[in-house]
Amino acid sequence: MGVSRSSARPAPPPPEPLTPLVDAHTHLDACGAEDADGVHAIVDRAAAVGVVAAVTIADDLESARWVVRAADWDPRVYAAVALHPTRANALTAQARDEIERLAAHPRVVAIGETGLDLYWPGRLEFCAEPSQQREAFAWHIDLAKRTGKPLMIHNRDADAEVLDVLRAEGAPDTVIFHCFSSAARMARTCVDAGWLLSLSGTVSFKNAGALREAARLIPPGQLLVETDAPYLAPHPYRGAPNEPYCLPYTVRALADVVGRPAGDLARETSATAARAYGLDVVSSQTLEDR
Repeated sequence: MGVSRSSARPAPPPPEPLTPLVDAHTHLDACGAEDADGVHAIVDRAAAVGVVAAVTIADDLESARWVVRAADWDPRVYAAVALHPTRANALTAQARDEIERLAAHPRVVAIGETGLDLYWPGRLEFCAEPSQQREAFAWHIDLAKRTGKPLMIHNRDADAEVLDVLRAEGAPDTVIFHCFSSAARMARTCVDAGWLLSLSGTVSFKNAGALREAARLIPPGQLLVETDAPYLAPHPYRGAPNEPYCLPYTVRALADVVGRPAGDLARETSATAARAYGLDVVSSQTLEDR
């Protein structure tokens, strides 16, 4: 979940194709998809520019049900289920039972997005309090361990607190920090722990100098890329509606930041996504051999 999608700006034009790419974190329902046809249309637009797969993420219980259906509608789509930290106050016993059931679905490839958000409490009506978020985060960590699926973390203004919970509970085998937006110190900590960092369009924002410094510290095998669509469209389209087809813009911006060819980043991040999520729409070996 990010800033609200703008209705004032037009959608970005399709970028030059760049392949293979995997959108490691998107919200197809928030992008406007309601049914199978809507999902196909969004994923077809992405495929036309080289995005071969997308992981669509739940943030509440209704969304969790929907993303699992979406993953069954299109073989290029996978799902992750959890309650977003700001909605942790809805993690009732009944909700836990349903999330556990959904998490067992074979096309659910991660538990997320979960974590801590210390920006919205006091600003967003009905937002879960930090104590509720922490309890829900611990429960999702346990679920990731029990299912053997990656843990996808939302971290906003909560570096120290997120690390504290991970240390107290014990991190699962695979941890993904989605839309990583912290500075170099946090990046070093995550890299040293072997965790994966997923970068979004924020790396291209003019005011994101600290994030660009952090991005240079992420080794190829620990780097993912995402849109977090419909939020966070990359520069120069910031504030416009975002979709998975916009991912090549972010990868090319990231390539400029780290001084590497965009094609190399595409292949490496897709191979990492295939390994982390166990994607069957792309083969890690095939990606590495291209």
